Formats: sequence, C-alpha cells, structure tokens
Amino acid sequence: MTDSKISAELRTEFGKGAARRIRRADKVPAVLYGHGTDPVHLSLPGHDMMLALRQANVLLTLDIKGQKEQLALPKQVQRDPITGFLEHVDLLIVKRGEKVVVEVPVLVTGEAAPDTTVNQDLMSLALEVDATNIPEQVEISIEGLEAGSQILVSDVTLPEGATATEDPETLVIGINQAQELDVETEGEGDEAAEGEAAEAAEGE
Repeated sequence: MTDSKISAELRTEFGKGAARRIRRADKVPAVLYGHGTDPVHLSLPGHDMMLALRQANVLLTLDIKGQKEQLALPKQVQRDPITGFLEHVDLLIVKRGEKVVVEVPVLVTGEAAPDTTVNQDLMSLALEVDATNIPEQVEISIEGLEAGSQILVSDVTLPEGATATEDPETLVIGINQAQELDVETEGEGDEAAEGEAAEAAEGE
C-alpha cells in the first residue's frame, strides 16, 4: 500500500467563514479522531492531499506541528460537486499492528470463454486487514470461464493476512451465455410491418 507523509497544522478557527479562508489558501479543513481521543481539527495542504487521495485507502503519516506524528486513514472525503476540489476530510487514527475494515477495489483479469458476458456484482470487497498493510486491490481471474460459472466471495484468493467480512456466499462475478440476435426473425418482422403499411396506403 501507499504511505504518504502530510504536513498538518492545528486549526483554531471554525465555522463556514474559517473553512472558506482555509480553502482560499489552498488548504483543506480536516478532523482527526479515533482511539478514544478528542477530535483534533487540522488544516492540510490541498495539493498534497489531492495527490495522496488518488490512491484508495492511502495510509497517511501526519506531521502535526507541535505534536507527535500520527498514522491515519481517510474515512470520509467531501469534494465540491462541480470542481472536484477537496472541501473536508475525516481522518481515523490507526496504530501499527491493529486491524481495520476497508473497501478494496476488485480488479477482473483475463477473458471468459467466447460467446459469454461477464456480470460483476461487487466492485469492491470489505476486508479486515492490518492497518499498515492494506492491499491496493483484489485480483480475480476469469480466464476461460464458461457460461454458468460463478465466483463467490468464498472463492476469491485474498492477499496474505486479509479476511473477507462479506457473506461467503455473496456473488462477486457471474458468467452468462451471450444472447444471440435472431436476425431472420427480425427481418420477417420488418417485412410484415412494411406489408401492413402498404395495405393501409392502398386502403386510403
């Protein structure tokens, strides 16, 4: 997994006006919480955070002025719906060696058998993993799978140390037979429609 070091400053002003001033300075208001501690309000560098958050479940090392470094995971990210700029970030304190539950993207590799379609029901899997060893993705190969094949959560090979928290019987991927287009029938339908139109024209 990716580990990014982010400089952070303690925030003493609150409210919408203060948040706007922070954003105008290309910074992001944030709150850090967890492990029974009181929430800590921070401002983070906007550009650095935008780059860090390109990676799902990025582990952040927060270098907070006047305090010791903290490890944290982004739990909620608010973005401007039009510009996509960061507006606020909630951060969860984590410790080395502890387990966390995160959503990890599913990457499908390979190609199923000819004349089949692939239906992916789950785009991500909820996994319990070490907070400092979160996999970037879970790869599932569908190479050569025939119509009727199914891949359930229990069938997925997980990264070392990871445990799925989903129901083992949940469908992740299903392989179906491709629907063939009946060209001949369609043609007959078109001819019938044309004949009806011609008869209606003659009747007029």
